[in-house]
Amino acid sequence: MADTKMLAIAEKFALEGTIAEIKALGDGFINDTFIVKTEGDTPNYILQRKNHQIFPDVPGMMDNIQRVTTHIKAKVAAAGGDPMREVLTVVPAKDGALYYKDGDNYWAVCTFIEGSITHDVADTPRLAFMGGKGIGKFQAQLADFTEPLAEVIKGFHNIRWRFQQWDEALAADKAGRKAELATEIEWIESRREKMLAFWEMVEDGRLPMRVTHNDTKLSNILFDQNDEVLCVIDLDTVMSSTSLNDFGDAIRSYTNTGAEDDEDLSRVSMNIETFKHYTAGYLSERCASMTETEKEWLAFSALYITYEQVLRFLMDYIDGDTYYKTRYPKHNLVRTAAQYKLLTSMEEQYPEMQKIVKELAK
Repeated sequence: MADTKMLAIAEKFALEGTIAEIKALGDGFINDTFIVKTEGDTPNYILQRKNHQIFPDVPGMMDNIQRVTTHIKAKVAAAGGDPMREVLTVVPAKDGALYYKDGDNYWAVCTFIEGSITHDVADTPRLAFMGGKGIGKFQAQLADFTEPLAEVIKGFHNIRWRFQQWDEALAADKAGRKAELATEIEWIESRREKMLAFWEMVEDGRLPMRVTHNDTKLSNILFDQNDEVLCVIDLDTVMSSTSLNDFGDAIRSYTNTGAEDDEDLSRVSMNIETFKHYTAGYLSERCASMTETEKEWLAFSALYITYEQVLRFLMDYIDGDTYYKTRYPKHNLVRTAAQYKLLTSMEEQYPEMQKIVKELAK
């Protein structure tokens, strides 16, 4: 897209100052992201083209983000903090909408937080702790948020919905692969009842509905120059579910000693020390606003989310690799095996995980 076109899009938004430069930022795996630099002392901005194939309801998504960030800003201000640095700030279009639509493309803007840094990997105990603290703080600030949120991704982390998809995939056997997968299918079926029992607690309210981020990797937390948490970013997937999903997904990614698609299963396990540090950070912020049932099932959420990922990789392999990008013919099967190895490592250490949560939640 030409610079003049980018300039025309950026100027649809209520930006302060004069635009000096627009440059691509990051790899753009889902959204296309640009930094908009302005002249003088006026703020810089992040401009994104939202992927409406992944997020079909961009207006609903932006409304979720605005309501959640407005709620957090009030909390930060009441605590004497800086709402412009400790919360994402959505910048509306000049017509007041939270996005600008250009043909089939949706664009959105937020203020760039100067002096912030990100980390990709929690390679120290402190970073694992601070990652937990960041998500725990985000959830604690939203613990009293009760408004309904749009479901921007249907059935996300809903294992009942996943089993419906799974059963349909097995029945269709589109790629003719089911016959060779008796062992892997048994991995899924042998745990079906246990996973549905967990989800039933969400359905009947024993595990309350909360605001969930749904992408809790470390790089979605902004830090200041002293590596203190500023705020959580990339709020496109904010929805309502059990807050335990966010904890479980973080543990799945933070604690794996191997790669998500590691072909050498001897490298794959759950690092219990990383689990301990992340959990300590998380509970330091979140514990006071959790129910006893949430504390009781916190450790299990890591097994639940990892199991769901085993199911999804295997289901995609059965379907003929139609969802996840693959680099070679059995890539999804390799992913399935690696995630299953991580799951069994978690299951072996589950009593210790529960003990750690119990001690830290006192």
